[in-house]
Amino acid sequence: MAASHATSAADAAALGADAEIVNADERLYNHDLAPVPRAKRTWTGYSIFAMWMSDVHSVGGYTFAASLFLLGISGWQVLLALTIGILIVYVLMNWVGKPSLRHGIPFPVMARVSMGVMGANLAALIRGVVGIVWYGVQTYFASKAVATLLLLFVPAIAAWRDTSFLRLDMLGWVSFLFMWLLQLIIFQRGMEIIRKFIDFCGPAVYVVMFVLMGWILYRAGLGSLNLTISGKVLNGDEQLHAMVNAVLLVVSYFAALLLNFGDFSRFAKSERQMKIGNFLGLPFNFVAFAIITVIVTAGSEKVFGTMIMDPVEIVSRIENKVWVAIGSITFIVATMGINIVANFVSPAYDIANLFPKHVDFKKGGLIASILAVAVCPWIFVDSPKAITIFVSVFGAVLAPMYGVMMSDYYLVKRQQVRTAELYSMQPGGRFYYDGGWNKVGLAALIVSGVISVGWELSTQFFKLLPPNNLGWLIGAAVGALLYVLFMRMANRK
Repeated sequence: MAASHATSAADAAALGADAEIVNADERLYNHDLAPVPRAKRTWTGYSIFAMWMSDVHSVGGYTFAASLFLLGISGWQVLLALTIGILIVYVLMNWVGKPSLRHGIPFPVMARVSMGVMGANLAALIRGVVGIVWYGVQTYFASKAVATLLLLFVPAIAAWRDTSFLRLDMLGWVSFLFMWLLQLIIFQRGMEIIRKFIDFCGPAVYVVMFVLMGWILYRAGLGSLNLTISGKVLNGDEQLHAMVNAVLLVVSYFAALLLNFGDFSRFAKSERQMKIGNFLGLPFNFVAFAIITVIVTAGSEKVFGTMIMDPVEIVSRIENKVWVAIGSITFIVATMGINIVANFVSPAYDIANLFPKHVDFKKGGLIASILAVAVCPWIFVDSPKAITIFVSVFGAVLAPMYGVMMSDYYLVKRQQVRTAELYSMQPGGRFYYDGGWNKVGLAALIVSGVISVGWELSTQFFKLLPPNNLGWLIGAAVGALLYVLFMRMANRK
């Protein structure tokens, strides 16, 4: 009995984050991709809560939440749909966070379980490209607020707009590079500094949003607000359709972090702390922020005579330079928070996973930041159609990957994964599959990706199907179904 107990303990250690990695292949291992020992995990429930505040409390998050109230249904119907949608996200996020927490590994290493030790590079590349482009876009959006502040206090620099390079004027370049460098400095200090930074970002935005909401309510009058800020009138079936769309839009909004949340959950002290942080940061925080957003948005029409969905613009209309500066700086910090959380950490790990021998987490972040400038995001965002295509197509690609990874870990592997085997290139290794690639997983990913992308194209561009937001759900569900089916047909576990 004693020997049996000892063996079980050894097996448990091998399965968990404190497994000893012996003879790891240099193509798969460096100190940033290695499992985080439990003794070095510093993220509490509050840290994860603050991470979600940083993700939600941005100009983009504000605009997204406000836009849902334009669907033509009542404010209470939208809030119900928001609550249902974010509860679904909460469950999905706990699913994807658990394996990385248990083994202490980031997303690209977790992808090796289903795609193979080399095939995971494809998953990392796709997620990394999405992150790099949107990192550049968000940096550009934040830089516009920097330019506004500079013009507010130093009007003479408006002359810098007369000179341009690569379709961006000199003021734009100075503002963009300032934001680029500031974020890079924070990032290069490592994940612990990032944790402390985002611990500050989310609450800071709440302070400004509560003050802004109070000011709007004071100017507009509480009794005069109408939480239905759309002029549409829908019948019963149309209202149900709009509510379902709102639920699906909430899930799609978190599609990127539904893949790489493991990059953060690996640092959590326990699964309980992760779930507490997720609950406070997702259902509780998202709905509260949405309520504040719609009150401010609805009130802006009463105060300014037109509905304004950009909080920075609302702040800029306050007739007090000090409050304009405080509000603008806060939203700049908020954008930095979401940029680091959603668009910087993932590409850093993904690039490190491609070249672990030569590139660590910090070098990966530096490469990602340089590439983010190279894509010239100010040119990219000048084409709304290009952004729509990018979001819809890559969202449709990311969804099948979530389905494949989760069905593999919970249904095929039954949560039984030996951490050390994720760093082995031995031909007999469990995750070596077909020369390092799981061709079965790749086939499921491609087929489900074609279906989900085809669905998006058929609804949004070719208008072959009625407008809907089913792309992410279809991609994830088909990816999961096909993966389990193909793995059983191939007799693989």
